[in-house]
Amino acid sequence: MATLSLRLPESIHRKLSEPTKTEGVSLNQLLSSAAAEKLSALTAETYLADRAARSSRVKLDSVLAGDELPAGYTKRRRRR
Repeated sequence: MATLSLRLPESIHRKLSEPTKTEGVSLNQLLSSAAAEKLSALTAETYLADRAARSSRVKLDSVLAGDELPAGYTKRRRRR
């Protein structure tokens, strides 16, 4: 594992320490999880942008053209 030295304002450090107590994790674990979450979001955004760049409206329309509801299908009401 790598070591990272991070300087934070005291107020941010205090705020970060609060969930560590309630969740029972260390500050290191909290920051590692937060960094992993952010990287995951960035990776997903890049992946989706790449997929969108390879797509076309013609391909979408051709896929949707064969998409039909089954005979006798009725729309269900949403529960509230």
